[in-house]
Amino acid sequence: EVKQLETNLSQLEKGGYEHFMIKEINEQPHTLIDCIRGRINVEGTDVKLSGVIDHQDKFLKAKRIIIVACGTSWHAGLIGEYLIEDLCRIPVEVEYASEFRYRNPIIQPDDIVIAISQSGETADTLAAVEIAKSQGAFIYGICNVVGSSIPRATHSGSYIHVGPEIGVASTKAFTGQITVLSMLALTVAKLRKTIQPEEYRKLIGELQAIPNKMQEVLKLDNQIKDLAKMFTYAHNFIYLGRGYNYPAALEGALKLKEISYIHAEGYPAAEMKHGPIALIDAEMPVVAIATKDSIYDKTVSNIQEIKARKGRVIAVVTEGDDVVSELADYCIAIPESLEYFAPIVSAIPLQLFAYYIAVNKGRNVDQPRNLAKSVTVE
Repeated sequence: EVKQLETNLSQLEKGGYEHFMIKEINEQPHTLIDCIRGRINVEGTDVKLSGVIDHQDKFLKAKRIIIVACGTSWHAGLIGEYLIEDLCRIPVEVEYASEFRYRNPIIQPDDIVIAISQSGETADTLAAVEIAKSQGAFIYGICNVVGSSIPRATHSGSYIHVGPEIGVASTKAFTGQITVLSMLALTVAKLRKTIQPEEYRKLIGELQAIPNKMQEVLKLDNQIKDLAKMFTYAHNFIYLGRGYNYPAALEGALKLKEISYIHAEGYPAAEMKHGPIALIDAEMPVVAIATKDSIYDKTVSNIQEIKARKGRVIAVVTEGDDVVSELADYCIAIPESLEYFAPIVSAIPLQLFAYYIAVNKGRNVDQPRNLAKSVTVE
């Protein structure tokens, strides 16, 4: 018996997934390999971004780097700030492009401005680029869409090569942007001799291992789906992180806001005692990104403060963690990574958590209300 199956083009493009967003979350191990391909040598001992190498004089004499971006790209920029300052020892400022363009910024001749935009068409970021360019800065673009306006307006740059991103809430572009920023920081650190050869090779090896770690995290899909069911009807969330995990917390909160319409705030964990801890009670869920890093003990102490006030804690922890797992109400254990690259791995459980809450609430996940994929207006 021949059974007729009905389908449409959009379902085919989704590759069997219910939404583009979940498809794009699951593509990330592969999109990261595409992002790295041709930039790290076969032996895994060297990384080269031609956009940096071709203009190495600019990066060698740079006194300051200013990163301009909006939304998720701004969160990637914050991680870029930590990476570049840690590895290259160049001062970095991260600015909302919408603020930068209207505040008469001071631009010096030895400044580099890095503009980050998935679409390459973000109106505020494009305007910030033109202002910085008119004042003599060297402009470097990090975009996904080839031939878009920002790459055409910049002096140099790198594409993230993650393929078309259809879901309005950015997922694979975010991890691609961090990956390019990581490779940029490594390339510049080698040029400026601010990294030891042994450390340099170790970090390249770690970056190459990230796609496999992401694949491991995706296996937690069912666990995160069950967790999302328990919190579907929460009215507010607080997301906490420190160091490299702070921008990851901001991004996790933004994802939840964008697609589920639940109010969520991201904070540096230590800032809780300066006001937000007043919000903590049994009705306020807290998502704490508490992977093993140089300030892990401080994060543990922040979680203890929340538990002392009857807060419910969902913690993203490193596999084998036996301290936070005793404190938190729920734990999502992810593979251990060097803290430089931890946000790439911890992004996935936060994306999945937001996605399943939004699906449970019946939201239009791929096209949330009031949002556009490319913000081409002010």
